[in-house]
Order: sequence, then C-alpha cells, then structure tokens
Amino acid sequence: MKSFDIVTITVNPALDKSTHFKGLVAEQKIRCDEPRLDAGGGGINVSKAISRLGGTSLAVFTSGGPTGKMLEELVSKESIAYKAVEVQSWTRESFVAVDDNTNSQYRFGFTGGKISEEESNSILETITALSPKFLLASGSLNQGLSTDFYRKIAEIAKKSNAKLIIDTSGEALKKALEVGVYMIKPNVGELAKLIGVERLELEEVNEAAKQIITIGGAEIVVVSLGPQGAVLVTKDSCQFVPAPNVAKKSTVGAGDSMVGGIVWALSQNKSLKEVIRWGVACGSAATMNEGTQLFKYEDAKRLFDWLKDK
Repeated sequence: MKSFDIVTITVNPALDKSTHFKGLVAEQKIRCDEPRLDAGGGGINVSKAISRLGGTSLAVFTSGGPTGKMLEELVSKESIAYKAVEVQSWTRESFVAVDDNTNSQYRFGFTGGKISEEESNSILETITALSPKFLLASGSLNQGLSTDFYRKIAEIAKKSNAKLIIDTSGEALKKALEVGVYMIKPNVGELAKLIGVERLELEEVNEAAKQIITIGGAEIVVVSLGPQGAVLVTKDSCQFVPAPNVAKKSTVGAGDSMVGGIVWALSQNKSLKEVIRWGVACGSAATMNEGTQLFKYEDAKRLFDWLKDK
C-alpha cells in the first residue's frame, strides 16, 4: 500500500443524512425533502477537510452492512484513499433535519454497533502496519471497545514515532494522555474535566492547558472557545485567534473541519500561528454551509486571509 503522511482513524463512522421540512408537529407525518447523503464520522470528516485544502490522507474506518458499503462509496466519490476494516454490525446512521419555518436544526445520532475483540484487534493491526508522520484518531467509541482503546493507539504511535492527534473526550481521552500524545483539541468544558475542575473562565484556559503539557499528556493543546475562536498552547507559547463573524447555517462538522485545517497546516510545516488560523478559518467556513457539507475551500481561504490581520 502507498505510504501516507497523514492517516485518520474512525472506529465509529456514520452515514449522514440531512434534509429540510416545514413545521414540526407531534404525531403527524412530517414531509421531508429528498435527503442529502454524506460520509461522516470524525476521522472521515478530517480526511475530507484535508482533501479540500489540496492535501492527501488515508482514511481508516470500520464498515459493516449495506450502510457501510454506501459509506465506502461516498468516501470514494470524495477521491479519498481509504482502508475499510470490515465488521459485522451495520455502520450507524445520523440524521440532521432543518425546519424551514423556524430555521431550527434537529440532530439525531445513533450509537455504533458492537465491535468484537477480533474486530478490535484487526483495527489495531491495520494501524500498526502503517507509519504516517501524523496519525489522527477522532470520534466516539463503539459498544464493545474498552475506554483504553485510544490508549492502545497512543502506544502504537509512540513505537512508530507518529505524531498522534486525538479528538475525543471523557475517559477514553484521559487514558490516552497517560501515554502521551502530540495534540488534543478539547473545548473549555472538556478541558476543565481533564484537569479535575468544575469549570474554567476564559482567562484560566492557558494555564489549564499548560498543566496537561507539563505532565507530558500532550505537546500541543488546542482549545475551542466556541464563538470566541480558539487558542493553541505549547509549553512556551500561546496563540489566540478570534472566530470571524459569519452567517451560520449549521455547526455540524465544524470541529472536524477545524482539526482538518490544523492537521493539514502541520503537515505543510506552517508556523503555529498559521496552524491555528487555518483551523479557525476551516471551522468557521464549515458553519456557512447547510447540513453535513463541511466547508468550501474558497470560504476557508478568504477567512484565513482576513484573520491574518487579527
């Protein structure tokens, strides 16, 4: 298999469906527009974002049943190289619906099917056989996967000298940090939980991120600040970038788009200031599109250029 500088991992992908309707009334049949289908899941979305920026990556994900086959077709249509790890459980679906009467968005997600121990080992063996410069693991874990699954990936990355970027939360993230990773991207609430406090004020974020860096949990901590933007923290620097004011249509995939922009910029040896600018630009650009479409390159580039002066 061709080698890739960037490999993304999605153990719990989704076949994303999005549609529009007019008026939500209980116990009545709601007529919806023809649905849009997209390949979804953290790592897959990151690979899509990298592709839109002109980069390449290998997307590794589980695939099961007819929905899994459809997911593979959609990834292929995006011209993204992929390696599907076959599993027995059907790939899950997610559903996004927008009420045109109120412009309210409703998001429905299903849990992933059970992953057996044999299938779990197959995922890990697939990752072990690859030697990328950047390894991105993103998203929730399926039933049957222990909370130390990302820790196992962190151990594989350490042995192969891959720079592991993890975008998840809770116990799965905590256990990976025990091994040490290259980068994490929590929001403020998730960062607070990681350091064992109930909440963090914005002025406390930098110091909280450095706590994780000091104990060897991560080399880089990117904290999403929502409408305020994001901050990238290392042991000796702090780069803040404000979020541009854009007309938001959907927040689906905004976080994955941010990570995609960051990973692509890192792979291009951009400065840390440019890295976080690209992340904020891609994340903000994704909110300008409906449903699960992520971002358009021209929007991301325009926002990146605007952020140069901020």
